[in-house]
Amino acid sequence: MISDAPLPYSAVLFDLDGTIADSAPGITSTLAYTLETLGLPVPAPARLLEWVGPPLPESFTEKLGLTGPALDEAMQVYRARYLERGALDSRVFPGMEEVLRLVHEAGIPTSLATSKPERPATYMLDHFGLSRYLDVITGASDDEVRSAKKDVVEEALIRLAARGVDLSRPVLVGDRHHDVDGATAHGVPTIFVEWGYGGVEEQAGAVAVARDTDGLLDLLGLPAESGARAATT
Repeated sequence: MISDAPLPYSAVLFDLDGTIADSAPGITSTLAYTLETLGLPVPAPARLLEWVGPPLPESFTEKLGLTGPALDEAMQVYRARYLERGALDSRVFPGMEEVLRLVHEAGIPTSLATSKPERPATYMLDHFGLSRYLDVITGASDDEVRSAKKDVVEEALIRLAARGVDLSRPVLVGDRHHDVDGATAHGVPTIFVEWGYGGVEEQAGAVAVARDTDGLLDLLGLPAESGARAATT
């Protein structure tokens, strides 16, 4: 039963990779395929994991120096392979479906806020039956011109505002410093989740840290259901 006390947040933005879903297997395998196809060396799995979360074009440029036509080719190879095989090579973190459902049932407006393009993000959410719990699905644009987290957060806020949502107390739930930085750029606090891909050092600037999904629900002012499973890696 939900308390009569006011909920701490008027809207919730959710990151996808590392927050809602463990999508690293599909992303890293697609990256390895892309680099092999381009004749580039494939980093060790632990290094590939660092690519999960930040905007992909940014990572190709910062980590491999790809720009211009070379970057365009890399993105084309990656996108085609990811939609074909990688997007569904993932799993929803235990407890996260319950979080999304309870937030939805509490009447708190929500939006996805991911640097993944909206097409594969929607594909994933539809596959796992989670789209119904989100009022808006906001991600990178198909051409990834909008891919930086601050730009995605801005677009999510614009879309929620267009629906008449109270944005006086929004919060973002994420797992990387890109989430914290992107939300902070718009005055939005971040709840950092420990089960994702970010290290402890990436928690700097977050308003709170959730160790598990029960803890996340508590921070959102919602009770966990009896027998709920907490998210773990």
